[in-house]
Amino acid sequence: MTSTIAPSGIDTTASPARALVCRACQARYPLAAQHACYECFGPLEVDYDAAALATVTREQIEAGPKNIWRYAGLLPAGQDPTTRVTLDPGLTPLVAAPHLAAELGITAPLWVKDDSANPTHSFKDRVVSVALTAARALGFQRYACASTGNLANSVAAHAARAGVPSVVFIPSDLEQGKVVTTAVYGGDLVAIDGSYDDVNRLCGELVETDEFEDTAFVNVNVRPYYAEGSKTLGYEVAEQLGWRIPAQVVIPMASGELLTKIDKAFSELVEIGLVEAPADGWKVFGAQSAGCNPIATALHAGSDTINPVKPTGIAKSLNIGDPAAGLYALEAVRRTGGWMEYVDDDEIREGIRLLARTTGVFAETAGGVTVAVLRKLVESGKLDPAAETVVFNTGEGLKTIDAVAGQVGPTHRIRPSLRAARDAGLLG
Repeated sequence: MTSTIAPSGIDTTASPARALVCRACQARYPLAAQHACYECFGPLEVDYDAAALATVTREQIEAGPKNIWRYAGLLPAGQDPTTRVTLDPGLTPLVAAPHLAAELGITAPLWVKDDSANPTHSFKDRVVSVALTAARALGFQRYACASTGNLANSVAAHAARAGVPSVVFIPSDLEQGKVVTTAVYGGDLVAIDGSYDDVNRLCGELVETDEFEDTAFVNVNVRPYYAEGSKTLGYEVAEQLGWRIPAQVVIPMASGELLTKIDKAFSELVEIGLVEAPADGWKVFGAQSAGCNPIATALHAGSDTINPVKPTGIAKSLNIGDPAAGLYALEAVRRTGGWMEYVDDDEIREGIRLLARTTGVFAETAGGVTVAVLRKLVESGKLDPAAETVVFNTGEGLKTIDAVAGQVGPTHRIRPSLRAARDAGLLG
């Protein structure tokens, strides 16, 4: 449940973080390498000094670096740039999507937050930078993770940049693009014959062994810090919209943590006075694949019981059958008046192509899920087409190119002559 390597090394004179607190029973713990509550086994998250957060101003943020560290005053670690383990991700494009909006019947502004522009081409660079910066402060000497692909890419790259050994664990049936883009960084890459949930379970066991006591598993023993990195997506959207929160957001769900942390980011910005909440609040919508939809299924059933599933389908980056933050994602969606939907593989492929055709953004399968769910939400009347909406693309399409490779290709094939071009109708 926790590593015994070291007491907290996080500098609380600089960091606004003060403790780890259990989401379930509110028990409090020091800022150490611990991810589960000793009292009730609930998940831990970082708790902050509200007065310290309130000292952060828009001007300070805007004068900061062009990456996630402009929000260092709102994060648990990394206030001193020399202490960071980072690829300096963030400040990715917020892409206006009027053609996508028109195709879907959305009349209000529609935006795509495109996190494929990060250094390893997914939002995971945000969470890894924060997690490993905390891990360095806590004294860890090796970096690791359980991953469906994007996290493996990011941990291996961060470790290479920092000159620290890494060992990452993945399901053996992962997309080849994600295998190559992890292995190229030279760390240890361990393929497991099993699902992501099997991989994650093994990592939870390894972290308790003496052989791994010096190893920071970003999504296990330093998970509370890792999760906080996702908040920077919410911060950036608000800043890029001119310091306001959109009325609606559509977010892909694997563990459910990304959705909860974007919602948390909006709440924090309101609480410390950096933005005003929309008059009617904001609504959070979750997107899952039909091959792995335990959170959405629970919502549709009106249940608080999330039954684990065996994942299938092409959206492998979302294939977490036993989602750790599923209950908290349900709470966020219900509290804000949003909804969750899921889509099948054909709808995912169409979502990828629709986004590319209307915005020039080539998304991985998770992005296809999000866009296809956006369409379904509009068609069902769950999402207001007259309210400003942001959808999140969390990864690069080149990592999952097989998803659409059989559906797209040359529209013409001709000989290299003017006559051939004219015969093919290319000259009008």
